[in-house]
Amino acid sequence: MNVILIITDTMRRDHLGLYGCERVHTPNLDRLAEESCVFENAYAASFPTVPNRMDVMTGRFTFIEVGSQPLPREATVLSEVLGRAGYTTMLVADTPHILANAYGYDSGFAGWEWIRGQENDRWRTAPAQPELPAAPEKLRNPEVVRQHLRNTWHRRGEEDTFCARTMRAAGDWLAENAGRDFFLYVDTFDPHEPWDAPQEYVDRYDPGYEGDRVSYPVYGKANYLSDRELAHMRALYAAEVTLVDAQVGRLLDRVEELGLADDTAIIYTTDHGFYHGEHGWTGKSFIWEGGYADMPLYSEVARIPLMIRMPGGPRGERRRCFAQPPDIMPTILELTGVEAPETVQGISLVPAMTGGRDHTRPLAISTPSLSLSPSGGRPTTIVEGDWALVYYGAPGGALMSVLTRNVDDIPRHAQAPAEGVPGPELYDLKHDPQQKYNVYEENLDIAVKLHADHVHFMEALGMEERYLDQRRQLQPDTILGGLFDQHLG
Repeated sequence: MNVILIITDTMRRDHLGLYGCERVHTPNLDRLAEESCVFENAYAASFPTVPNRMDVMTGRFTFIEVGSQPLPREATVLSEVLGRAGYTTMLVADTPHILANAYGYDSGFAGWEWIRGQENDRWRTAPAQPELPAAPEKLRNPEVVRQHLRNTWHRRGEEDTFCARTMRAAGDWLAENAGRDFFLYVDTFDPHEPWDAPQEYVDRYDPGYEGDRVSYPVYGKANYLSDRELAHMRALYAAEVTLVDAQVGRLLDRVEELGLADDTAIIYTTDHGFYHGEHGWTGKSFIWEGGYADMPLYSEVARIPLMIRMPGGPRGERRRCFAQPPDIMPTILELTGVEAPETVQGISLVPAMTGGRDHTRPLAISTPSLSLSPSGGRPTTIVEGDWALVYYGAPGGALMSVLTRNVDDIPRHAQAPAEGVPGPELYDLKHDPQQKYNVYEENLDIAVKLHADHVHFMEALGMEERYLDQRRQLQPDTILGGLFDQHLG
């Protein structure tokens, strides 16, 4: 069986028709869902972009080991395992973070193609000073926006967009290799910001708008935007989602045209979502001139789409079991009949799809790298049953700077406040799916159980003791103010 893995970055689950959204137009992904097994409770594991790809490529929960960094040379990766089994492997991607700066996520592939120009990829140099779409103070990084504008200045239509070029390149590769056993991994950065869908897509959601186009919003509190600007920002994102859907649809059509559908599995997912004013924030983390800090991973960011089209498998069926990115590697290996290496920590989803069991693991954990915070203050979301616990680790650490990751090619540091980190939050997802009401104090027994299960899970993964110690004690006191208010005012 052949396999196509499609990852589109920053695709919010609640913006897809297949998950009940009526406002955003996504007919092609909805069509794929009708031919697939759709997972209702898929959650990000390692956060954000680069750690997610490491989870996918290694089948491991890498948040216990590393952060946003190059793929370790010693890692056993999916492409390598399939290549040894006789598969022709190919990566087609426009996501810059996994290929630029020697990050090496092309490792193990027989071939790879980087579609240049996304975000701050230093690709084009003219015009020197393009006009910004909004006031500089409303943009996360004006210079990144200027570079992106240089990279897109030559566009003449939809066919020149990054996702169109990426899907076209993937389709062309399929046409050249249709007679082989293949694994094709397609990774497009859209609908990640800067949002730049053609105007006709934007007009579908907000016609006639003439104000600032906040296409690359500041990560932080959303109060710097007027209600009208925030509404247009949401329209820009919705337009990008519909553009991505159209181009994914073209790749799906190419699969049909080449006669590959009957023996090709297709997996579609993303890495995380994005806040568009929910919980009072824009973005998915706090990034300011002097530092970096993590937002809690609520459902808008942590809960992700996942569907698997398997020839001869279930069509249009739903599964409620937990699924996470490390499960993708063992799933693909089972689909292709290739034995999974001992390094894999994920669980194949094939038995859940084929009816053997609708169960993989009792909980899902979404978190930035826990190994990069000596104070333990990284927001971890633990979902079990209908409950979600947001837990920050050991409070009370001293003020310290911790190198976390490169953001826009700049090393960023997070500072934990001297008085500690915010206290735990507990949400009843059945009655409060939007996570507006923290019911931690009223349900301490449930929080304690989720936390204990979280620690046990970390132990089973083999997390180092020095990091486990930071997270063993669940603190009952909610610390008012906290990290975010202190730094962002």
